[in-house]
Amino acid sequence: MRYWLFKSEPSTWSWQDQVAKGDAGEEWDGVRNYQARNFMREMAIGDKGFFYHSQKEKAIVGTVEVIAEAHPDSTTKDDRWECVDIKALEAVNKPVTLEMIKREPQLSEMVLLRNSRLSVQPVTDQEWQIVCRMAGVATDLK
Repeated sequence: MRYWLFKSEPSTWSWQDQVAKGDAGEEWDGVRNYQARNFMREMAIGDKGFFYHSQKEKAIVGTVEVIAEAHPDSTTKDDRWECVDIKALEAVNKPVTLEMIKREPQLSEMVLLRNSRLSVQPVTDQEWQIVCRMAGVATDLK
């Protein structure tokens, strides 16, 4: 299993929107960055991820699971763009802000800090464990 971070502007697609989709989940569509698309191509069903609110909040607010591997993005006819489907797992007990991540030395190499504009990015096993502890959620989400 691999871990990921999915960034969204809450005014466009919020954690609450994701939760409302239930077990059916939703496409993580609209990504128009080749590196982010390529990361989605690497994802497998069952991979876990953090749901990150960008803009003002700048915080991890929930956890998600990949429920469908990369497939054509339904929001475009351009076959270069693909997406995965994700479903919400649980809200975090304590949002983990960008500032909190910056202050944690063990997270200094996190992609979020090195390439902050990338909307889909990998998270290492160690980063997953640390952020889950900071957020007050189980590290072995089912």
